[in-house]
Amino acid sequence: MHKTLAALALALLLAGCALPPKAPEPPAVQRENAHRVGLGDAQLTELLNKPLYRMQPGEIGAFLAWQQLDQPDLRRRVAALARKNIGQPYELFLLGEFPYETYDAQPLFDLTKSDCVVFVEHTYAMALSASWEEFFWMLQRIRYRDGVIGVATRNHYTEADWNLANRWLVTDVTTTLGAPTQAYRQHIDRRAFLRKQFKIERDIPVQDFDDAYIAKQDVAAIEARLQDGDFVNIVSTRGGEFWASHVGLIVTGADGSRHLLHSAEPQVREETLQGFIARMAERDARQAGQNKPQLAGFKFLRLNDAPEPPPMAPQPRPARPAALAG
Repeated sequence: MHKTLAALALALLLAGCALPPKAPEPPAVQRENAHRVGLGDAQLTELLNKPLYRMQPGEIGAFLAWQQLDQPDLRRRVAALARKNIGQPYELFLLGEFPYETYDAQPLFDLTKSDCVVFVEHTYAMALSASWEEFFWMLQRIRYRDGVIGVATRNHYTEADWNLANRWLVTDVTTTLGAPTQAYRQHIDRRAFLRKQFKIERDIPVQDFDDAYIAKQDVAAIEARLQDGDFVNIVSTRGGEFWASHVGLIVTGADGSRHLLHSAEPQVREETLQGFIARMAERDARQAGQNKPQLAGFKFLRLNDAPEPPPMAPQPRPARPAALAG
């Protein structure tokens, strides 16, 4: 009995000696920048070793202020922030307008997880901001038409809503990269979508929207022209229809190859663009004949050099029920 207790005590003592390695001290220039925004050395070390999706809003604000000084180049800052969220859990249809509205009961923000659009919006908004308050303002400016919060003003359709509403942030360069492009048309009925999805009525006319993409087999020829922070629309097809079914960001690998950094089941990951194309080819081969979407190609939108968000439109007072109107 005594031998057993002695062995247990020795094991506990040895285990106590096996401390985790101490995080390396940040370089002097990083510590100097941290001091400029009110961060101590220990706080900076902690934030550098914590992914974004595990930070609290206050920590996010402090980290963004430091990041503006540590990485003044916008494209590299976008890439760094995107990589700091690798491993973030994925959840489809993540965000809504709660508590401002209840048509979609999901909250206005969630740092702990993302879907593909939320990941891109968060990354851009963080890269453009130096505080939590600025990030939250920028996020709403990106997500909603004229920054007006509401399910009906959210940029639901990638090509016809998000890309156009955010031309101050990104510019569509698909047709200028030097690869042949394929034209496609979308028939967009926002009124029917809002009625079906959220049970609300809005008098919005139907729109026929024309666009173009680069076929998957032609992307390799123009890959080297893509830049850090470029916005990627992954275009799918089924039954003769084409639409952007997924989005992500371009980042450059250590060997100079172009990577796709995106949020998809089960978590945010980084992979080479050609690796993604090959993986989708395997998926499409497995699903052949099942009437499921197939990868058609890509649209690329260049992150603007010095994006300046237009002013927010006034947030209108919500309408009162018709029965109370007088």
